[in-house]
Amino acid sequence: MTGLKKTTEKNLMVFSGRAHPTLAAEVADTLDTALVPQSAYAFANGELYVRYEESVRGCDAFVIQSHTAPINEWIMEHLIMVDALKRASAKRITVVMPFYGYGRQDKKHRGREPISARLVADLFKTAGADRLITVDLHADQIQGFFDGPVDHLMALPILTDYVRDKYGDQPLAVVSPDAGRIKVAERWSARLGGVPLAFIHKTRRTDVANEVVANRVVGDVKGKICVLTDDMIDTAGTIVKAAEACIEEGAAGVIIAATHAILSDPAVDRLKNCSAAEIVVTNTLPVAADKQFDKLTTLSIAPLISRAIKEVFEDGSVTSMFDGHA
Repeated sequence: MTGLKKTTEKNLMVFSGRAHPTLAAEVADTLDTALVPQSAYAFANGELYVRYEESVRGCDAFVIQSHTAPINEWIMEHLIMVDALKRASAKRITVVMPFYGYGRQDKKHRGREPISARLVADLFKTAGADRLITVDLHADQIQGFFDGPVDHLMALPILTDYVRDKYGDQPLAVVSPDAGRIKVAERWSARLGGVPLAFIHKTRRTDVANEVVANRVVGDVKGKICVLTDDMIDTAGTIVKAAEACIEEGAAGVIIAATHAILSDPAVDRLKNCSAAEIVVTNTLPVAADKQFDKLTTLSIAPLISRAIKEVFEDGSVTSMFDGHA
């Protein structure tokens, strides 16, 4: 007697939005697979449309989209992609957002403000996401905004390995751009062999975005190469002022290292003309050709994301990727 045989073999499929296809293609290539072909375009009034060109029924879907400018358009496309997968009967949908849009709006600083980072998490859950993978959230508590598993990856090993290999034979000091990120700076210090720590005491205007009033260095940086670390560089006002403060305190030089290169105007001009010898970032966000400059070094985040996808797909441990520090 013959009958239908039901397969239980899992099927990994990788999907990419249009925000940063180069990174998605690199991730898929590392996983030894190809991006699923799709039709994606905007109607005359700006509404977005997505349709996959092959069956996704029963698959383990990983949907990659970087929330870069124009950020609202790409977040909406990301949501529509998830909705399309849900309605096409994908078995599990993992949203991969190398940069989490609206991550800086994680709490209310004043009355009548939104908590937009929570709203983004709710939107993806409503669209049909089962899990999130993201890199270096602006605030760790955002992991709790999503009703499901969140794999919070860290670019720390990639960035610190580069800095140690290139500058490790010189006296280093890790400098946090503000007191709130001192824990991250401590991880940097540990990865670099316990080098000294310092931080920038700053006052930020709450009524004007991206404006810092004052900077001063707390800690000894004299004669050292300062490694200024942050999760992102937007207009670069904060990080450039911090670099100048280090030089004024007698630092021998400054290296800026950050995960997310947003580089909104006038960031490129500021970074080109600042005292930092090198600006090291990852490619969680695309950096347009007109924003490339000699001092900018971009490291690939694709191996990290690919390994996380592999661990999730095989029901392994993402935490083990960071020696237990997730």
